[in-house]
Amino acid sequence: MTSPIGGAERIVLLSDDAWLRDQILLPGLGEYGFAITGVGTEVALYECLRRMEAPDAVVLDFNMRGIDGFGVSQTVRALLPQAGIIIFTGRVDAEQLRGTGQGADVYLVRPVHLEILAANLRSLARRVRAHVQVVPARRWRFDVDEWYVTSPNGRIVSLSKTEQRVMDCLVSALGQLVTREQLVSALAEDARDYDLHRIESLIHRLRRKIATKCGEILPLIAVNGKGYILDDAHRDNVR
Repeated sequence: MTSPIGGAERIVLLSDDAWLRDQILLPGLGEYGFAITGVGTEVALYECLRRMEAPDAVVLDFNMRGIDGFGVSQTVRALLPQAGIIIFTGRVDAEQLRGTGQGADVYLVRPVHLEILAANLRSLARRVRAHVQVVPARRWRFDVDEWYVTSPNGRIVSLSKTEQRVMDCLVSALGQLVTREQLVSALAEDARDYDLHRIESLIHRLRRKIATKCGEILPLIAVNGKGYILDDAHRDNVR
C-alpha cells in the first residue's frame, strides 16, 4: 500500500493492554504502511507528543485503568488541533455520544477490526495533510527569574511570589512530569502540613489569570492524580 508524499502517516497509540497494543495493533497497522508508535501510559503519551514530529492521528484506548479518557482527548486536541483523534472502547451509546463531543473525530467499539481502524486512520491523515499550512511558530516565554510570563501574542502576565515559585518549578522540568509533592516542596517549608488540594486551586487560579490577561491557554497539562507537565514544544523558554 502506497504512502502519501512526505512519507508514511504518523500515528501514536495509547493503550495499557500490552497484548492488544504490541501483538495486534502495532504490527497490524505497520502492515498497512503506518509509522506507528505505541505507549502504555498517559505520561508516556505526552512525552512522546513532545519529542516527535506532530503525528497525523492519535488513537486512544478508553478502557485504560486510572485515567480520565475525556481529559486526555481534550488535552491532545488542545496540543494538536490539526491531528485526527480516534477513540476505541467497549462502552456503548452514551460513551459514544460523549466521546465524540470531547474532541474525538471517530469512535470505534471493541473488538477493534484492523481494516476499519486503518481505513479511518488513512482518511483522517489525508484530511490533516490536506489542511497543513506552514506558519511561523508562536512561542511562550517563561521569564520566571523576572517574575513574568509572555504569551505567544506578546501579552505579559506578572507573577505573584507564590506563582513565581510554582512556575520556576515547572520551567525547571519543561516537558517532564512535576508531581504535586514537588510543587508542595517548592512552596512550603514543611510539606507535611500542606494540603495537596491547595496546589490544584493554585494551578486553577494561575491558568485562569493567564487566560484572562492573555486570551490564550497556558500549555500546562494535568496528569490525573499525579501532577503537571509544562509543555515546551516549539516554545522559547527563558529563565
